[in-house]
Amino acid sequence: MTSDSIVSIALHLFSALIAGGLIGAERGFHGRPAGFRTHALVCLASTALMLLTYYQWQWLPNVPLETIRTDPTRMAQGIMTGIGFLGAGVIFKEGGSVRGLTTAASVWSTAALGILIGAGMYWVAAISTLFILGTLSLFRWIEARLPGQLYANYCVGFARDQVMSEAALRQLLQEQGFSVANMSYRIVADGELFEYAMVIRTDHQRQFAKLALSMQKLAQVKSFHIMPTGD
Repeated sequence: MTSDSIVSIALHLFSALIAGGLIGAERGFHGRPAGFRTHALVCLASTALMLLTYYQWQWLPNVPLETIRTDPTRMAQGIMTGIGFLGAGVIFKEGGSVRGLTTAASVWSTAALGILIGAGMYWVAAISTLFILGTLSLFRWIEARLPGQLYANYCVGFARDQVMSEAALRQLLQEQGFSVANMSYRIVADGELFEYAMVIRTDHQRQFAKLALSMQKLAQVKSFHIMPTGD
């Protein structure tokens, strides 16, 4: 292998580290399970595998080049298929919400960047990196300001002899700016508590904090849990 080839390979791999590291730094800054090192490794490994197909003549140095027939796109397909397992690892269910979907998408996107860099498409990879970073950061700011409905899983428990009626609870939540769906009932704590569980909806994030404060002031409330859904 010539010195020019070694320099070219090093440039590919270094570019992959930069691109993957930038996206991973954004994910790590926001405390996501797949952060700086994970994204950098994904991009680096994808680039290395694509370079393997680019320098396929190195596999069999004593075989005439015209007799070697491989399809680089099959390597790209294998990378994108295999990265799905890593992406699935950062998706988890917490109560009634599913988290980690954005991080899984960023891992999958980082693998695509590695393929682009490995194929030598630097400008496409650079522009894609900027767009991915913009989607993860700028779109977060835009999404927070777009009107929309917010959901949370809500549980509230009462002593068996001090249970608030369902009608009264629904009225209280309505006054707090919530609508209720999927109401369920259960007895917990070895039969000492009666618990309502439901999905509540509001238009403003601050309403969750107000609801928690109002629950603290009710002496008959023995326990409650408000868990907003989302990524």
